[in-house]
Amino acid sequence: MISYGLGDAGTGLAATQLGFYLFPFFTGVAGLPAFVAGSLLMVIKIWDAINDPIIGWLSDKTSTKWGPRLPWMIGGAAPLGISLAAVWWVPPGDSTEKTIYYVAITILLMTAYTSVNLPFAALSTEITEDTYIRTRLNAARFTGSILAGLSGLIVAAALLSNGSDGYVLMGRITGSIATLTTLFSCWGLAPYAKKARKPIGKSEPFKFQINRIFSNKKFIKIICLYLLLWCSLQLMQTVSIIYLEKVMRVPTDVSKWIPIPFQISALLGLQYWSLYSNKYGRISALFKGCLIWISACLVSVILPPIENNFSSEYIFSSSNHDLIKILLLLLTIIFIGFGASTAYLIPWSLLPDAIDADPDKPAGIYTAWMVLVQKIGIGLSVQILGLLLSIAGFKSSSNCAIEENCLYQPESAIATIRICMGLIPTFLIVIGLFIMKNWNKEISTMKA
Repeated sequence: MISYGLGDAGTGLAATQLGFYLFPFFTGVAGLPAFVAGSLLMVIKIWDAINDPIIGWLSDKTSTKWGPRLPWMIGGAAPLGISLAAVWWVPPGDSTEKTIYYVAITILLMTAYTSVNLPFAALSTEITEDTYIRTRLNAARFTGSILAGLSGLIVAAALLSNGSDGYVLMGRITGSIATLTTLFSCWGLAPYAKKARKPIGKSEPFKFQINRIFSNKKFIKIICLYLLLWCSLQLMQTVSIIYLEKVMRVPTDVSKWIPIPFQISALLGLQYWSLYSNKYGRISALFKGCLIWISACLVSVILPPIENNFSSEYIFSSSNHDLIKILLLLLTIIFIGFGASTAYLIPWSLLPDAIDADPDKPAGIYTAWMVLVQKIGIGLSVQILGLLLSIAGFKSSSNCAIEENCLYQPESAIATIRICMGLIPTFLIVIGLFIMKNWNKEISTMKA
């Protein structure tokens, strides 16, 4: 369990930092316009999606004494760390030159990310066929991911008040962590990977893959749920720092610490929903967790901003009214993390059911296509965020860490940020729950 948990630590760390900080980094440090920043994030996700089926197919075809998955994880470990460090550097030149650099380095980063993450994810299906152990493995996986993401947020909070230099140092530290945790995971998983169930050995044309995927009705439902939940989560992560600084008026040196309660509550929620789902069922856990998530999203839309002179001295000397606003903000973040942890656990816990419904059980193909559709959706949602903020008049800066007026945005941008933080995620989550409402009944019918 520990080794499997470490396997998602490097990619989880990368995903957390990119999710929370890359858009604010592009608009507040690199000085890219919001539309360009959103377009960059879309290119990153689309490339990430394109390489998923390719690497999934190649890993299915890989044959070594360590199995088909570990060689890919080992080969991707060092490039993952190096590119994760390099993405936080601001190159000299104008916006066009910077954009070219970020396209190149993020393509390398996402290729290494997939080389580690996708073969690793397939192992949960291949190591065991026991549903209980699979759920435990996915809980261990996302526990490692969230803990690594938490460490990344702590590093970021400690360093990012130093502007561009803080981003560079953060990249070096977290890049090293990503490489080392991946290699340690490979070392621990090696004995189990050697004995794991092997994927199908026959060649499968792309057209046949499409027919296989779309004829599996269980998989279609799971992939739609995963797409909707992760679009919601990614959109909230991308806009969260901007929401804290521009809408809630929390200064930069304080705002970087606030995502940490989210990560801790997501970690606790992951443990809770894992136990709950094993006792009462995964769909019950999904609905209860998402209802908490939706409630917190709606609260975030109407929360009043904190006073501009927000500081530790201010907190302890302020009126009860101001303290209530601060506590409401923190509680909202905690409940979002606790409810949103179901987006990590439940879709991946349901995926083996869809794979087992296929006689050939090609875990790599199903894992790749699940992630492919999810990443395309995320890319489009982040592009829409950049477009909406640009239309709303969002202002970018090349040194937002020290420019006081960078905290202030036009009212149209403030309203758009609130909508992206709360209303759009709520709408997507509700659709996901509607899709899954008859899941248990359908499973019972199939078993009968």
